[in-house]
Amino acid sequence: MSERVILHSDMNCFYASVEMLHHPEFAGMPLAVGGDPEARHGIVLTANYIAKKKGVKTGMALWQAKQVCPEIIFVPPRMDLYLRFSQMAREIYSEYTDKIEPYGIDEAWLDVSDSGNLKGSGMTIAREISHRIKYELGVTVSIGISWNKIYAKLGSDYKKPDAITEFNRENYKDRIWQLPASDLLYVGRQTNKKLQKLGIRTIGQLAESDEKLLESHFGKIGNVLWAFANGWDEDPVCKEGYEAPVKSIGNSTTTPRDLDVWIIQIALAESVAARLRKHGFKCKTVEITVRDNGLYSFSRQIHLRQPTNITNEIVTAAFQLFKDNYKWEHPIRSLGIRAADLVLDDIPVQLDLFGNQEKKEKLEKLDRTVDEIRRRFGYFSIQRAAMYQDKVLSHLDAGTHTVHPHSYFHG
Repeated sequence: MSERVILHSDMNCFYASVEMLHHPEFAGMPLAVGGDPEARHGIVLTANYIAKKKGVKTGMALWQAKQVCPEIIFVPPRMDLYLRFSQMAREIYSEYTDKIEPYGIDEAWLDVSDSGNLKGSGMTIAREISHRIKYELGVTVSIGISWNKIYAKLGSDYKKPDAITEFNRENYKDRIWQLPASDLLYVGRQTNKKLQKLGIRTIGQLAESDEKLLESHFGKIGNVLWAFANGWDEDPVCKEGYEAPVKSIGNSTTTPRDLDVWIIQIALAESVAARLRKHGFKCKTVEITVRDNGLYSFSRQIHLRQPTNITNEIVTAAFQLFKDNYKWEHPIRSLGIRAADLVLDDIPVQLDLFGNQEKKEKLEKLDRTVDEIRRRFGYFSIQRAAMYQDKVLSHLDAGTHTVHPHSYFHG
């Protein structure tokens, strides 16, 4: 059996690169995507390389980024735009293999083991994809090539931007084992501190350490990290199918005064459901987050009988979760709704014997009609009657969503 050929493609400074395409007037300037620039709150989601060279880092508060780079330009995130570019990239990948596994919206693994006869070697395919992404989409990618997913991802991180790196059986010890252990997938800050206390600072030292010692300090993840460091990763690249390229889409809001839960949940559910429909997703799980004016917070979720992107079904599930779990001891200040366990909206679904399919189809048609009206005339051109009970609370920015990537471990 021939050895696998795995690529990991990572679009460089993805959000910022897409925004630079749509803002040519900012060419040559430091730019960051994130938060609300006018309200001066939020964090940097990503920055272009000009800003990074001046010290701007992902996760920085906007005011911190402004301190290290006074001339920086902030733009708010537009997830619909980034998802569109992600889908276009996947269409390019699909011309080389049907084994495509997203890792967030800007990264993906590709198993091109069976593509050699038609498309050439892994390096040939990587060069073609890099060229096409650059000239068809206008952004750049860094691509790693190896016989396993972990080393392929290390390859895409090894040299940026717009680079291709191959780690094979002949060079991996010379190149990968010299890298810091923190470069390995799932070695976070706390894990790295514990490794350093054990005298383990490089991937090579991790690979050559005693597996039982790692297991005693880290549990099962110690065995996993030891295997990853040695390149013993046989995890398959999932075949392209019904799984969505992101794990969940959510929206939340915090208000300067106590809020009406039903009104805000309607607004949030409309926002999340519209985003699901726009990108062809349905969710199998609805989750809410709640924070009161005493800063107590919790999250709860419910699994649905059928996947949905219908506003009524999402808000009904969310409100039931709230009623079942909130004790009404303090007024609410912050609410969030997240649609999780996403699937593509054309997935076959078993009809529910206890449901009203005709009503469901009418609600779907109604939602899509509202989507079209808002697309043409603006979000506030059509509103539910309940929203007019409190125009301040119902005036929610429905364009701000949190998109959560998939974990490496499936399930």
